[in-house]
Parts: sequence; C-alpha cells; structure tokens
Amino acid sequence: LLEKMADISLKEAALLVGVVTACYWNSLFCGFVFDDVSAILDNKDLHPSTPLKNLFQNDFWGTPMSEERSHKSYRPLTVLTFRLNYLFSELNAVSYHFLNLIFHVVVCVVFLKVCKLFLDNRSSVVASLLFAVHPIHTEAVTGVVGRAELLSSIFFLAAFLSYTKSKGPDNTIVWTPIAVTVFLVAVATLCKEQGITVVGICCVYEVFIAQGYTLPVLLDTAVQILRGKGSIPFSMLQTLLKLIVLMFSTLLLVVVRVQIIQSQLPVFTRFDNPAAVSPSPTRQLTFNYLLPVNAWLLLNPSELCCDWTMGTIPLVESLLDVRNVATLTFFCFLGSLIVFSLRYPGDSSKTVLMALCLIVLPFIPASNLFFPVGFVVAERVLYVPSMGFCILVAHGWRKLSNKSVLRRISWVCLAAVLFTHALKTLHRNWDWESEYTLFMSALKVNKNNAKLWNNVGHALENEKNFERALQFFIQATQVQPDDIGAHMNVGRTYKNLNKTKEAEESYMIAKSLMPQIIPGKKYAARVAPNHLNVYINLANLIRANESRLEEADQLYRQAISMRPDFKQAYISRGELLLKMNKPLKAKEAYLRALELDRTNADLWYNLAIVYIELKDPTEALKNFNHALELNPAHKLALFNSALLMQESGDAQLRPEAKQRLLNYVKEEPQDANGYFNLGMLAMDDKKDVEAEAWMKKAIRLQPNFRSALFNLALLYSQTAKELMALPVLEDLLRYYPDHTKGLILKGDILMNQKKDIVGAKMCFEKILELDPNNVQGKHNLCVVYFEERDLIKAEKCLVETLALAPHEEYIQRHLNIVRSKIASLSATEQPSLPADGTTTAAAAEKKNSVQNLKEVKNEQKTTQTTIDNNKGPSKNKKRTEKNDMDKEIPKKSTKEIKDIEKKRVAALKRLEEIERILNGE
Repeated sequence: LLEKMADISLKEAALLVGVVTACYWNSLFCGFVFDDVSAILDNKDLHPSTPLKNLFQNDFWGTPMSEERSHKSYRPLTVLTFRLNYLFSELNAVSYHFLNLIFHVVVCVVFLKVCKLFLDNRSSVVASLLFAVHPIHTEAVTGVVGRAELLSSIFFLAAFLSYTKSKGPDNTIVWTPIAVTVFLVAVATLCKEQGITVVGICCVYEVFIAQGYTLPVLLDTAVQILRGKGSIPFSMLQTLLKLIVLMFSTLLLVVVRVQIIQSQLPVFTRFDNPAAVSPSPTRQLTFNYLLPVNAWLLLNPSELCCDWTMGTIPLVESLLDVRNVATLTFFCFLGSLIVFSLRYPGDSSKTVLMALCLIVLPFIPASNLFFPVGFVVAERVLYVPSMGFCILVAHGWRKLSNKSVLRRISWVCLAAVLFTHALKTLHRNWDWESEYTLFMSALKVNKNNAKLWNNVGHALENEKNFERALQFFIQATQVQPDDIGAHMNVGRTYKNLNKTKEAEESYMIAKSLMPQIIPGKKYAARVAPNHLNVYINLANLIRANESRLEEADQLYRQAISMRPDFKQAYISRGELLLKMNKPLKAKEAYLRALELDRTNADLWYNLAIVYIELKDPTEALKNFNHALELNPAHKLALFNSALLMQESGDAQLRPEAKQRLLNYVKEEPQDANGYFNLGMLAMDDKKDVEAEAWMKKAIRLQPNFRSALFNLALLYSQTAKELMALPVLEDLLRYYPDHTKGLILKGDILMNQKKDIVGAKMCFEKILELDPNNVQGKHNLCVVYFEERDLIKAEKCLVETLALAPHEEYIQRHLNIVRSKIASLSATEQPSLPADGTTTAAAAEKKNSVQNLKEVKNEQKTTQTTIDNNKGPSKNKKRTEKNDMDKEIPKKSTKEIKDIEKKRVAALKRLEEIERILNGE
C-alpha cells in the first residue's frame, strides 16, 4: 500500500488527516445508537467466549445465516474488527468511534491516489477534501456499523489500484496484480457485499482507459468481425482474456455468496420497503424516483435522516405525479454524461467515465432495481458512490478555474462548499450522541415515518420515562395505523404503567392486523418474526389472571401453529405450564425449544427448574451445569445450583456451592441474598466467624433482611453470645413485629440469660395474640407462670397446651411435675424453715421441680434452634425456614415432617420464581 501511495506527499496526507480530525473529533463522544445496538451491544460474536468460527457462520448481527430472520448480510471481517475492539476495550464506545475515524482517514488517502490517475494534482486534492468533509458520510463514519462501508472501501480502492498495474510493456499481461486484485475483491466482499462491484470498474477501466477504446471503435470492430472482413486484434484478445479471468473469479465469489445465504433472500416487511411489495407501475416509478433522491442528497446534504423507511418517501403511484419530472431529468443528465464519456476520446471523457462507474456500479446492489433491499434510502450506502461524485465536482471545478474570468469565483465557491460541508458534518455528528438525539433530529426532517416515532419512544422507554414514551408510540400508530409493532409498543408501555386493560386492547388491535392464513402459502414467509411476539405479549399479560391461564395457553399454541420453529413460544408456554402445575408438559415444551437452539443457556436453566418441580434434583443439577457451561456468568444458574447443592446435604458439594455463590456475588455485588446464602453455607460448615461476617454484609446491603437478621441472632444464641443476639432481634421485630420465631428466641434469651420474666412474658403473649395455637409460645408462657409461682395458672396453661399437641411427651411430663408440686405444697401447708437452715422435704421437692422445669426450658430452647432460610423478596428462588418447631403428627417422625414442609414451601417459592423471572417480555 505504501508503494502505491509513494507519489502522495506528506503534506497532502497530513492535510487530509487534519481535515478529517477537525470534522470528526466530536464523534468520539457519541455512544452506540440505532443499528449499533444490534451489531455491537447484542452481538455475542464479539465476546471472546464465542468461537471464532461463529463469525463465519452468522450474519453481521450475530444471527445464524441459516435462520429465516437473518438479514443475510455476511460481513465476518468487519465483525472481526468489532471483536478486536471488544478485546481491548469491551463496550467502551470511544475506541469503536476512534477506529472508524482512522479507517476514514485511510480511505481518504487511498482515494487521493485513485484521483491522481484521472485528475491533476490540485483537482485530486480538491476531490479528496470534498470526500473527507461531505456530510453524507456521517452515518458511515460516526455510526459504528458504518465500518462495513469504510473497510470495504479500503480494499475496494486497493483492488482497483492493483488492477491498474496489470498492463505491462507492449500491452502484455502482468498476472500478479490480477491475482492480488481477485484476493482484495474477496476481502472487500467479506467486509461488505458491494465490494464485489469493483470488478465491473476494473472491466470498464481495462476496455476504455487502459486499452483506449471508445464505443464507436468497439461497435465498428464488432461489425467488421460479423461481416467476416477482419479478425479480432491480438490486443483485444488479451483484453478479453483478462476480462474472462475477472468475470470467472467474480462468478465464483457470487456462487460462494449464494451458498452462504443458502439460496434464500432475506425476509423484509412492507414497512421496511413499501415500494418492494407495491404493484406495477408504482414499484418501478418509485424505485426510479429514488435515484434522483439519492443524487440530491449528494448535491445538497442539508436535511439528513438516519431512517428513510415506511412513509418517509410517499409512493409514486401515477405517471402524472410531478416527481416523475425529477426522475426524467436525472436520467437525461446521466445519459448525456454516459454518451459523452463513451463516444469521445480524451482525458476529460475518461475522467467522467470513471466517475460515473464509481457512482453507478457500487450503488447497484442498493438500488432495488434487481432485488429488494431492507430500506428505501440509506445514506451510508452512498459512501463509495460519493467518490465518483467528488471526482465529477473536482473535474468540473478544474474546467471552471482554468478560465480566467471564473477563476476567482470558482475558488470562492470551492472554499464555501468545503467550509459549509465541514460545519454541517461537525454539527451532524452531535445528532449521533444518543438514540434520543438521533431520532429527534430525524423527526425534524420527516414526520411521516412511524419508525422514527417508535424509536424516540424506545429511547424514552429505556430512560423509564413511560408517560412521554407512550405519547410517541401513540403518534406512531396515528402516522401508520397498520403498523403492528407500534400497537405492540403502546401495549407494552400501558403494561409498564400498570394499565392492563388498555394494554390488552392495544395488543388485540395488533393481533387483528396480523395477516390471515392463506391456504397453501407459507405463513412464516409473509410475517416479520418479531410481529408474532404479539401473541407472546398478549398471553403474558392475561396469564396474570389465574382464571385466564387456558386462554393464554391457546395464544401460545396459536403462535406455534403459525410458526413451528418459533422458539420463544415454546419457552413462554413452558413457563405457563409450570404455573398451571403441568411440569411434564412444560418439560416437553422446553425440550422442543432445545431442539431449535441447544446453545441457549436460559433454556437449560428453565429445564432445570422443571426437574426441580418433578423432584429430580440430580437432573436439575445437570441442566444447571449445562447452562453454566454455555454461560459461566449465568447469574440465576449460579445462584440456584448453589442452593440445590446446599439443600442436598452432601458435604462434598459445599465447596463448589460456595464457589458458585462467590461468582454470583461478583456478578451481583449489591444483592444481599448471595451473601446471606454464603453465611448459611458457613453455618452448615460450623464456620461461625465467617458466617457472622457474611450475614452482617447481607444486612448492611438490606437492613430489613428478615432471614439474615433472624439467623444472625440464632448464630449468636448458638455460640453463647445470647446478649449480642438481643439488638439483632430488636431490629428484626421492629421490621417484622409478627416474626414468631424471633419472638420465641427473644423471650427465651430474656428468661434464661437476663432473668427478665416480664419481658419474656410479653414476647410469649404477643405470639399467642398472633397465633393462639402456637405450641411453643404457649408452652413457654406456661414456664413463665411457673417462674411467677402461679402453679394453678401454669397447670391450666399446660393442660391447654397438651390439648394442642397431645403427642408431645415433654408437655405431659411438665404437667405431671406441676401437679406433683401442687399436691406437695397442699400436704405441707407452708411449713417454716428449720433453724439449722436445712431444707425441708417440701422445699427440696420444690427445688427439684424448679430444676426439672429449667431442664425443660433448656430442652425447649433446643427445639427452638431453627434456621430461618426464607430469603428476602428481591430474589425469586427462595430458601425456606427449616421448621423444627412443628407439631408432631402421628405416624410421622419429626424429621419427616420437617422434610415435607421444607419441600412444600420450596415448591411454592420456585413457582413464584418461574412466574417472575421467566415472565419477562
């Protein structure tokens, strides 16, 4: 490349670098907007964890080329540069914009070299400067996805420059430059599809520039050969050979490209390109009118718009439409230039011819004339055609400046054009600062494009400004009443505003706009795949009503019947079936979805939840592990697999459970649930100091964390730090005055450690206010009565407690002790103490009885050693309290009761999880 640019002076290169930097420095402050979101932010092909081979299997947006929703834009080398950006700076937009700026500088410098083949030095610099500052390029340079144009242009121009070296002395063929050209054409095409059009430019250059033929000469030679009056000249045979090699290589590239897209054109809707689905002659008239529209953007780039789809340019439906005059004028002017360049010899005609080639040939793929594209007008596709435009302008300026009368005015006009274009470019860059600024600037140019109203709404929606977003979405439905996506946006925003009735009405309107099934015609080919989400969104909305679950299921099944490969429908239906307590059918839905996409970590996670509901923790753990293999940072899989390992009771799994929770808190450092469960693991491992630290961290993040507060207090009580537990229990009961276990633990500590009988009594009475049948609270109140020496009241209390739990042996034993004490005191009739201080038999009996009750209290305290594993409301998958204080049920051991209750509550919590996590739109 340096050799090819050897005749470019350092001053010229420095001038271009300075001008480009002056025009585009503010692009470094722009973010990722519009198509950048799909190509950069949502594209997993940029991530180092994605195999490099995926870049050559997926389209520009990261969608597999085999899928119908793919745009079939195959640009793996451009995506590779995005991946390099991600490797060095991840999603820091500055590095992406800086690299685009560098590529634009390179294009300008290489373009200067090309200009010098057809223009004098001064005119070449003028053309390059005009190209460097032209505002039409802001979409290609400031928009990150425009890098496809930049990279393709570099190799496009390099391929052409290489081909110009293929003519040797005495018109011989030099094959090495031709081989390099073919290689560079392939590289340019892998950056963007239009790179292949450079072959056409090389062919025109070979015939009319290198060989010097004109159209009359070619026609005369052809006539002579057909009449048999002459043979094909040797030089012409050599030219034909070179052209055959070029055309054969091009054909090979086209065949490979068709194989890559699997002979399928992308599916676009009438909203993307209304003229493409219009009848004749509307389609032809509109497509031809778009040519002068693009030419006008090059001539007068004063009103630029990031999106020209939908109703931006009304269809030309009649021959009487006044816009046809613009079409006719454009073709007359273009035709006159073509005739001039092909008919007459001379440098001027050659310059015009090459300029026309640069304008016309690279634009053909985007012209809609041979196959439909997914846009009406796109400013970035004018990046290469503008090179030809700049050469024409520079060539015309040279003609004017050579005339002494017009020399001064030509310089003034040139300076004015360059200055105003540079200012416009600088100002236009700020429009790309954010999605809101970009789409608002577009609405100033065009208010008839519903997509622009929708996109402003999306930008406001991302800022949680739902009220304003709704206004723009509603405006979109008014501009384009049959826009399904706009009605879906209105419905979603109403849902975010908790206006479910209005949301359902909007979704129903969108559903009514869906095309009706035509017998014998494939439905999927006529509908944008994302429009089928109206069924998903509507079903997700109405399934919040428990009485409408079957109706929601019908909507999911309707979406699946329309499109059997609609993965999201299977996923959403699986969630619903879990809610309907049909785990086996949910499993079938998820397995069907996995047949369509086995690389989706969320699907494996959902299937793991199903296996938990099916009481198959081994399979659940396997699926959690599979999800983590695909996405090691899958937060819910990390969290819930760790809990599953902990609940298994297998001590060997605890280290891995701990590691997963540590990874989880690394991903979610502000989620108190992660630290709480690390504390629970530490308690299981008898690491009391570590458990205390984790619990305190959880409470710092969430001061009202019910379970963390209780278990920290419990930890203190189990490690002989009962007095440290009291302030923690005070906090717990301030937030949750009805926390029964907290009241029991507090009362126990007050009675046994602080000897505060009154305080303990208040705790136990509070429990009975909340739950009159609470056995533990009532029994402990009986103990308080005994401590107060009110034996009659204690006896009555224990009788009532025994009625609540007739199978609890310790209550019967304590009742016998109290009755024995009452009988003993009645027999002695309160004798006085002996003078020697020895206790009487009655006093000894009382001492023994009190001692027995203290043992009872200690025993009861042991039964109160409960673990409150109920996680806070911020996490869906919740651990449950291990209830060691339940009443004993005949024929079942206490352990069995605990296990049953634990599993029952866990199942309910997991259903809550499915409802909240997997219900998201």
